[in-house]
Amino acid sequence: MIQSSILSAEILPARCWKVIFVSIFTFLGFDSGLHAGTPSYFQLAPNAQVDGTGIFLQQLVKSDQPLPAVRLGDAPVFGKTIDFTRAQIRDLLGTAAPELVATNWTGADSVEVSRRDHALAEASALALLTSTLQKNYVKDKGELELNFIQPWDAPTVPDEPLTVRILELPTAGVTRSFIIRFQLCAADGTIGTWQASLQAHVWRDVWVAHSDIERGVLVGDADVAWERRDVLGIYESLAEFSKDDSSLQLDTMVSAGNVLLARDLKPRTVIHRGQIADGLLQDGALNIMMKVEVLEDGSLGQIVKIRNPVSMHNLSGKVVDDQTIMISL
Repeated sequence: MIQSSILSAEILPARCWKVIFVSIFTFLGFDSGLHAGTPSYFQLAPNAQVDGTGIFLQQLVKSDQPLPAVRLGDAPVFGKTIDFTRAQIRDLLGTAAPELVATNWTGADSVEVSRRDHALAEASALALLTSTLQKNYVKDKGELELNFIQPWDAPTVPDEPLTVRILELPTAGVTRSFIIRFQLCAADGTIGTWQASLQAHVWRDVWVAHSDIERGVLVGDADVAWERRDVLGIYESLAEFSKDDSSLQLDTMVSAGNVLLARDLKPRTVIHRGQIADGLLQDGALNIMMKVEVLEDGSLGQIVKIRNPVSMHNLSGKVVDDQTIMISL
């Protein structure tokens, strides 16, 4: 049986033996050498498109072997082209990747290189403008929404990340309708300058009165709700509180449908004008308590005017609670 196997092996063609040995070496982790060396041919494309990062070998040629990411030069200026002949590419490779030697060229005699481009649609242009104005002008005032007042004539721009540089904006900044001048920029420079008329909204969740609210009502008892409103025309600070807050009250009357502002609120009044309260006078370890007349409304921690009803002298003191005032000397 062994002898039969040896005889069978002896009559195998040399080509089969080669395949067997290559398979064994590959299995054991040895490089057979069949794929070693540089590509056997370069097929030059007649034209190629690149982005602002530069011109790379694999964008210009095809090969029978995977090509490394060899950068041959800078990308052309947007709107311009660069031509490379086979000889020029060989010279560039000699500097950038001398280990790559192409002995068999096919395809075009030269390649025309240009930048990849696309038409900048209205939605994309608005997204770029919105992002820039939100970051640099609107900031945390709310969520900016923009729309073109006139139709957007989509320009051709590089098919790569773009940024916006604001050149001119009204003195008032972003308003309900305004004109803006701006540049679109790629990584390697400015693409162009545009002017546009825009309509803007700034959306934010705010407290809104659902019915008329009288002065003095606690915010916890007020008929208010959290709504999303356009706050672009509001230049004052907005009211911020939790609905169950018992420390604040309305300082003014607010009509139904109006947004609550910070100036509409004040700390809750705990002591009232005309009230007789306990006046506490401290002098070291000595505590003196007397009755005083409150001359003005006050909230916790507030300094208010008071009067000694016996001597009729006016004093001042800090509101401790709804019955006590710490007298100041």
